[in-house]
Amino acid sequence: MGEPLGLIAGNGRFPFLAAAGARRAGRRVVALAIREETAPELEAEVDELHWVGLGELGRAIDVLHRAGAREALMAGQVQHRQIFSDVVPDLKLVGVLARLALQNTDSLIGAVADALAREGITLLPSVAFLEDQLATAGAMTRRRPRRGERADLAYGERVARTLARMDLGQTAVVKKRAAVALEAMEGTDEVIRRAGRLAGAGTTVVKVSKPGQDMRFDVPVVGKGTLEAMAEARASVLALDAGRTLMIERPAFLEEADAAGVAVWGLDPGDGEGGAE
Repeated sequence: MGEPLGLIAGNGRFPFLAAAGARRAGRRVVALAIREETAPELEAEVDELHWVGLGELGRAIDVLHRAGAREALMAGQVQHRQIFSDVVPDLKLVGVLARLALQNTDSLIGAVADALAREGITLLPSVAFLEDQLATAGAMTRRRPRRGERADLAYGERVARTLARMDLGQTAVVKKRAAVALEAMEGTDEVIRRAGRLAGAGTTVVKVSKPGQDMRFDVPVVGKGTLEAMAEARASVLALDAGRTLMIERPAFLEEADAAGVAVWGLDPGDGEGGAE
């Protein structure tokens, strides 16, 4: 195998896909599995697996140094309530926290990335080995958004981008050009379900990236759970930023969307508003 790659693994399928992509590229994958989040089955998909706690930054760096990893990537979600729970930081993380100007998730993970860089470990984009799994521009399913849905999509994009600029969330659910539900800490799938309870069938879900989205962490992700939430809410359209949104198991995702009659549309992340043609 080639040069070692550190994989800082959260929950869900993302770490499995990242590990598979890296190994296909000839990398030896050394996984740092977060005790509070990572599926134990990941051990069978990597070359080494080491369990670390959320506060154990020093131990994580030591593992990567011993493995000879000069590059790493983060894959998989860490629940916000975990990040802001009673994590006991080690001395290395205490030093990182002392430098934070803002106590939010992006600031914290960005500071961790800087700490890794000081230790000679470069944090790669999370999707470095998964470009074929990203959303693409325009129609990704057989069904395209209909006329009324296109109006909702355009309005929903404006709302979602405003939300993202404020760093509050990245998903807006709309119906008849009214904002039904906006994402906060609950995540995309839960905001879709909430919109279904409030507005019933026929909602449009718009998920965008943040301005200047740092693709090293917190990459927008959709997967099977997203489609399950949309089925439960009877939502009809899903719009995503092209090139910046990871679609877990993309071929199967789009096949399932087609079977459900859901239109999946890729937005231009540089537009700022509008999108459906």
